[in-house]
Amino acid sequence: MKTYETLSPSDVDFFRKIASSTFLNPFSLSREAADRAAVGDDAEGEGSLLPVLLETLADRVGRLDTGPRPLLERYRGNDRAMLRLGVAFLVFHRYAEAFDRYIAEQRSHRDELLPCPFAGELFYALLGYGFDRADAVQSVAFFFQLRRAFHFISSALLGSSSLMRRTREALWQAVFTCDTRRYLETFWCRMEDFSVLLLGETGTGKGAAAWAIGNSGFIPFLPERGGFKESFMNAFIPVNLSEYSESLIESELFGHRKGAFTGAIENHAGVFSRCNPCGAIFLDEIGEVSESVQIKLLNVLQQRLFSPVGGHGSERFEGRIIAATHQNLVERRKEGRFRDDFYYRLSSCAISMPTLRERLAEAPDELEVLLGNVLRRMTDAENPEMAETVLTAIRRDLPDDYPWPGNVRELEQAVRSVLLTGHYFGDCPVMRPAPPVSGDMPEDGETAALFERFRRGDVTLEELQSGYASYLFKRFGSYGEVSRRLGVDWRTAKKFCRKA
Repeated sequence: MKTYETLSPSDVDFFRKIASSTFLNPFSLSREAADRAAVGDDAEGEGSLLPVLLETLADRVGRLDTGPRPLLERYRGNDRAMLRLGVAFLVFHRYAEAFDRYIAEQRSHRDELLPCPFAGELFYALLGYGFDRADAVQSVAFFFQLRRAFHFISSALLGSSSLMRRTREALWQAVFTCDTRRYLETFWCRMEDFSVLLLGETGTGKGAAAWAIGNSGFIPFLPERGGFKESFMNAFIPVNLSEYSESLIESELFGHRKGAFTGAIENHAGVFSRCNPCGAIFLDEIGEVSESVQIKLLNVLQQRLFSPVGGHGSERFEGRIIAATHQNLVERRKEGRFRDDFYYRLSSCAISMPTLRERLAEAPDELEVLLGNVLRRMTDAENPEMAETVLTAIRRDLPDDYPWPGNVRELEQAVRSVLLTGHYFGDCPVMRPAPPVSGDMPEDGETAALFERFRRGDVTLEELQSGYASYLFKRFGSYGEVSRRLGVDWRTAKKFCRKA
C-alpha cells in the first residue's frame, strides 16, 4: 500500500504563493506583487526579484525531492497540486533562455520547421518529477506558448506608459483569457471560438498587436518527434481587405474553383484554406467590407464553414480570426454599413490601441524608446548616437504638443526623413529648408511692406498675427519653430501662416 507525505505549514504557505504567481498575467501590476510576496524580504530591487524567487523555489523543491519515488508521486490532493505548479514554474524558467534561442532561430528560418533540440530533455525532466505522460506533453507545448507570447507581445509593443502596459496585458488575455488556469484546463484547444477585434487610429500598431497574438497560439508537442507540430512562422496570415476589389475579396478569402468566373483558369486556395489549425488569419480594414462579405464571414465565425467561389461543397476552418479597423464601427452600425450580428460575433475581445499622442502625454520618455526601436530594426544594431541625432532634430523641428496624426507609423517616417534630410517638420503640406537667418529684415517685398505699415501704425491685429507668423515660417522653415516662438500650439501657428 502506498504511503503519502504531507507538506509542512511553511511549505504549504510558500507553494500556495507560487501557485498564485504562476497563473497571473506577467504584464499586470499584480504579478510583481505576488512574486514579491513569495520571496518575502529576500528580494532586493526589481532586477533581483525573479532570480531570488527561482533560487528559493529550487532550494525548496531540492529539499523535498530526496526519496526513491518521483516527487509528485509521494504527495496527493492539494499538496500534490501545489507542488506540481511549483515544479512547472521552476522547470519552465530553467528552459526559458533555451526557448528564446529556439524562437529566434525559428524566426530566421521562417517556414522551415526546425527541430527543438532540448524539447525531449524537458519532457523527460517533467516525467522524472512525476508528471504523467499526457500532462508532460501538454506542459511542454504550454511552456513554448508562454514563452512565445511573452516574446512577441514584449517586442511588438514597446513603451513605458501605463497605456501600453494595459495594452500588453489585454493582448496576453486575448491569448490565454483572463484566467490562465481555466485556459489550461479547458480552452487551450478551443481558442478559435474567441475572435479578436483591434480598434484604433491608423498607425497605432494594430498590425503589430495582431502579429503578436497570431504567433502565440497553442502548438502541440509531439514527443515521438522531439519537437512541435508546426512552425509558428506559418501560423499568421495577414490580409489587407482594402487592397482587393469587391469582386476579388471573396476569392482571396475563400478561394475559387476553375471556371468560377472569367480568368479563373485553375483552382485557387484562399486564406481560409491555407490557414493551419494552430494559426490565425488577420483581416485588416474589416470596417470597409460589403454586407455580403460580412454575412459570409459571419457564417465562418458561427459555423466554421466556408465555400470556395464556384464550389458546391463546404470546407472547415479551424484557425482563429483577428480583425482590425480604424473606422468608427459605432457610427457605421448606425448608418447600416456594418451589421450588428457580425460585430457582436467578431468582438469576443475588443482592444483599443492608444494613440501616440496619448502615450507621449503620459510618458514623454516613450519617444526615445520608440526611436531606438525603429533604428534598431533599420540597422540591426544599437546606435545611441544616431538615436540622439534623430531625437534632437525632432525636438527642434516639432512643438512639444505635436499631435502625431500618423502615430507610430508617422514616427517611423520621421526617423527616415531626419536620416535623409536632417529635418522633420511634421504632417504639413509645405516642407522647405530654413533660409539663412542673417539680417534684421526679410528680403521679400510683401513682408517688408508689412513692417513699413507696422511703423506707420496701419496694421490690424489679425494682419499682424498672420504676417509675423508667415515671416517666422519663411525664416525658419518649420511650423514647430513658429509655434514655439509665438507661444501657441502647432495648429494655431499653421492657421496664422495660411491667412498670410
